[in-house]
Amino acid sequence: MNETPAAARVRRAVRAVILADDDRVLLCRFSFPHPAVPTGATVVWAAPGGGIEPGELPLEALRRELHEETGLVVDADPPHVWHQEVDAPGTADGYDGLVNDYFLVRTSHFDPRGALSDDDLAAELISGMRWWRHEEIAEYTGTDLFSPRDLATPLAALIVGDIPSAPVMLGL
Repeated sequence: MNETPAAARVRRAVRAVILADDDRVLLCRFSFPHPAVPTGATVVWAAPGGGIEPGELPLEALRRELHEETGLVVDADPPHVWHQEVDAPGTADGYDGLVNDYFLVRTSHFDPRGALSDDDLAAELISGMRWWRHEEIAEYTGTDLFSPRDLATPLAALIVGDIPSAPVMLGL
């Protein structure tokens, strides 16, 4: 993201790159008009997570979002692996941009079922969850998008254990 004017409204969010012991990653299927879904697209597969509420610390928000969306309880502080800034005026309820901070959560495979009801998930514009293999993401040719668009590249590094000492900057 280019330098943002002081008056700009930026939606700050946290996301978890949840990698199971079989190296599959859990992604949520977000439907338009969710902020992750650009105009003209209908679906984006992205890491679970969401907005940081006023007064909430990023890791508190991450724990809350994961519990609500997936049922996963995270006790330890996961490493902050990626940072993404996107200029997106008007995309997310009047916000001028999005900032996503991604944390790596390694866990055993589980069936995601969070504290939110199906209706609550639908209100959050989450229309499904799925475990993806890296190869499926890298070779995907359908019409759905991923966030970030080049998810396969930074994901490959995490799968082989290349945990960055500082968050890697991601593009759109």
